[in-house]
Amino acid sequence: MNILSRLSTTALPDKAKSLASLGIGALAVVLPQLVFGQDAPDAVATVATVATAATPLAPMLNTGDTAWMLTSSVLVLMMTIPGLSLFYAGMVRTKNVLSVFMQCFAITALVTVIWTVYGYSMAFDTTGMEKGVINLNSFIGSMSKAFLQGVNGSLNLTIPESVFAMFQLTFAIITPALIIGAFAERVKFSAMLVFMAVWVTVCYIPIAHMVWGGPGSLLGDLGVLDFAGGTVVHINAGIAGFVCCLMIGKRKGYLTTAMPPHNLTYTIMGAGLLWVGWFGFNAGSAVASGDLAGRAMIGTQIATATAALAWMIAEWLSHGKPSVLGIASGAVAGLVAITPASGTAGPEGALLIGLAAGVICFLAATVLKRKMGYDDSLDVFGVHAVGGIVGAILTGLCADASLGGVGLSEGVSISNQLVIQCEGVLFTIIYTGILSAIIFKLVDATIGMRVSEEDESLGLDLSSHNERGYVTQS
Repeated sequence: MNILSRLSTTALPDKAKSLASLGIGALAVVLPQLVFGQDAPDAVATVATVATAATPLAPMLNTGDTAWMLTSSVLVLMMTIPGLSLFYAGMVRTKNVLSVFMQCFAITALVTVIWTVYGYSMAFDTTGMEKGVINLNSFIGSMSKAFLQGVNGSLNLTIPESVFAMFQLTFAIITPALIIGAFAERVKFSAMLVFMAVWVTVCYIPIAHMVWGGPGSLLGDLGVLDFAGGTVVHINAGIAGFVCCLMIGKRKGYLTTAMPPHNLTYTIMGAGLLWVGWFGFNAGSAVASGDLAGRAMIGTQIATATAALAWMIAEWLSHGKPSVLGIASGAVAGLVAITPASGTAGPEGALLIGLAAGVICFLAATVLKRKMGYDDSLDVFGVHAVGGIVGAILTGLCADASLGGVGLSEGVSISNQLVIQCEGVLFTIIYTGILSAIIFKLVDATIGMRVSEEDESLGLDLSSHNERGYVTQS
């Protein structure tokens, strides 16, 4: 019995047998040549044959990837607390500044508990899913990972699944937090909490699963490209915010009373934190620290800078002067628009997406908003819904290799991909729009979504939380 035969019958683990067979097979081929100088069979071909016969290795933990994903998770969490909190708080009036901080902070806590109990499982469990087959699990995951069961100790690609679950939690946190900008300064805190809990369950989690759930997911199988959340996060939140601002009504004194941002220093600091944190959002969506993360990072920087300049110039030409609020809003519009394309577009595509987002979102937040007369307090629709739609559609164009993208799937033309992207956008608008309206109506009928006129006049800081953001010392 030769040594390979003996190893095959030794009580070793399968993986160890495979590695031993591979190593000894290589030695058996190369050693005679080294020692005796004999003509031997081609070593490379023989080792390749042995390797092919070996048992495939399980995914291995990569510490570099893990370190990057831990960092990305912290960066995206920073986008909500304190990034988005500061960005929004600076744009409201003095009497409502604490209410915005409180809403963002409370949503962070609320969604974390939901994600732990059932959210992660329903968003990312793949039980019952099969590519090309539409069933219930194409729309929503099962409860097999409820309470994060089985997450600790397992891997997702090359990182611990616990890190992946944490990373995705930060996306689930910021999405509903974006919505509060649409009905800021007039929503009841208790009703907001109930609305967000139901909305995350009914709208965010299913859309995340349908896009990112893997083979067998509804929009994933359709071929919708959404690298980091243009559909899942921004169109989803932007449409919900638009529905909410229409249903809750305008702020008292809107268009007749001046309501300027009370602290643009907060807003520009928040925009800066969002810009930096977004590298975790987009480059982190590569779930590795390789070339794809680098592509997403440089594309994010290019599109954001281009959109900031485009909004600034459009405002300068339109209003005579460039504003701090304008350039900050333009940067966020660029961040939003590049999100779905960050992993597939090249520098040329990033420039195009940034330019389109800066100009179109500026027009949406000024001309369209004024003509339609809706009170979207902090331009959630104009920046996130419109920017998300622009980015999602242009992803289909900019992913093509002719524009420096990674290239479309075999047999898919640019026109085909554009149609697919539009289908994904329309599905999300209809799905989220209808369900957000139903949730709003139910909460309003039971708790009441809006504070009283007296409380609104007093300000939510005092009426809802009995605190002041600023205390004047005499």
